[in-house]
Amino acid sequence: MTQINVENPYNQAVMDQVTLSSWDELDTFLQQAHETFVDKAQRTPAHERIAILNRCAQLMREQKDDLAMLIASEGGKPLTDAQVEVDRAIDGVELCAKELLNLKGEQIPMDLTVAGSGRLAFTYREPIGPVVAVSAFNHPLNLIVHQVAPAVAVNCPILIKPANDTPLSAKKFVELLYQAGLEPKWCRFFLAKREDTERLVSDPRTAFFSFIGSPKVGWYLRSQLAPGTRCALEHGGAAPVIIDSTVDIDSILPSIVKGGFYHSGQVCVSIQRIFVDNTILEEFTNKLVELVKRLVVGDARNADTDCGPLIRPAECQRVSEWVEEARSSGAKVLVGGRVLSATLYEPTVILNPAETLNVSLKEIFGPVVCVYGFDQITDAYQRANDVPFSFQAAVYSNALATVLQAQHALEASAVMINDHSAFRVDWMPFSGRKQSGYGVGGIPYTMRDLTEEKMVVIKLPILPL
Repeated sequence: MTQINVENPYNQAVMDQVTLSSWDELDTFLQQAHETFVDKAQRTPAHERIAILNRCAQLMREQKDDLAMLIASEGGKPLTDAQVEVDRAIDGVELCAKELLNLKGEQIPMDLTVAGSGRLAFTYREPIGPVVAVSAFNHPLNLIVHQVAPAVAVNCPILIKPANDTPLSAKKFVELLYQAGLEPKWCRFFLAKREDTERLVSDPRTAFFSFIGSPKVGWYLRSQLAPGTRCALEHGGAAPVIIDSTVDIDSILPSIVKGGFYHSGQVCVSIQRIFVDNTILEEFTNKLVELVKRLVVGDARNADTDCGPLIRPAECQRVSEWVEEARSSGAKVLVGGRVLSATLYEPTVILNPAETLNVSLKEIFGPVVCVYGFDQITDAYQRANDVPFSFQAAVYSNALATVLQAQHALEASAVMINDHSAFRVDWMPFSGRKQSGYGVGGIPYTMRDLTEEKMVVIKLPILPL
């Protein structure tokens, strides 16, 4: 048996070991999922699924502190933010149970023409089939909830593979589902070698593939899917923020700092590129730097930590290389720009890096934000859109005309007004455009993705009056 070490990213101390599943084991899991789905007699009634999800949420609530510490320990997310993640995950599980009330079909009018007259038609939704889900490290519990709980809710057997860096929260969640009464055949946790995971994803028995991770991996795996397999891909971005001269700088800065440095920037919709009207650029950057200097960097398990470690040393090195590239090209590093340890990187603000550099073009996924001045706001829109990614964006302005113009001009699936780009609640649509993803996430939308609409048409008998 091959095992991998699960390390605390702050100090690389080994927390636990997890055994990799062999292909034979994965094949057995998938075959059981296929047989469970095909045999409709095995499907669980909605009231039982609701009860299981609600019991699971209660178990999570009883273990909130332990779950938060697990997230902080294996994922490096500051403990205060990890506690918020646990609360969101609990709400998400309960939301899946509630959303079953809205998962329904409709009556289709048939007598609109002669051809359809004498018929009654209606639709309802059926589960799509076995799901294989591959997840990311940055929300090691809540992302798993977003992929697994909707599948459980709609009667889709699911095989869930968390990130190798953060498998313990996912493993714990699956165990809690079992304690709540879910039979193991409906949900299997696994880690596996890359080639075995790819084989599982591309297997014809897989009806739906759910992926959260890098664009390179996600688009590749999509290309390997068997005919008929549906999918949803959630990748990253380089979120832009537009700030005009009408704002009160002091009032918006806490939001900017939170959106840029939450979880050390390891969020797919983190603020990365800030476009600021040149008339307020100096004042804005001076005040931003002062707030960033106050951020506490350290062990995520400490309650006062604002920025924890990056997930692994290689990521810290990559962030450093990108910042040094910007520095050597003439950009000004206003604060930060230093490696503090193998995985800790100082929160960093860069002024006016060239827009052909990595820090401007690619998702940095680290505690780095870039600030660019503009004279004409229409130029800022164009520059904000001129990247291969498009996810969420933000605009800060007290001018209604600017807000209305910006929400139309920005290429994004969601535009936040006077709030940071990383805002999210778990029932809203959440999706990337261009290279940032495929399909729409958010719990209600995922539940619809995991079901298919079936129509029934009844030809009515002609009865004598």
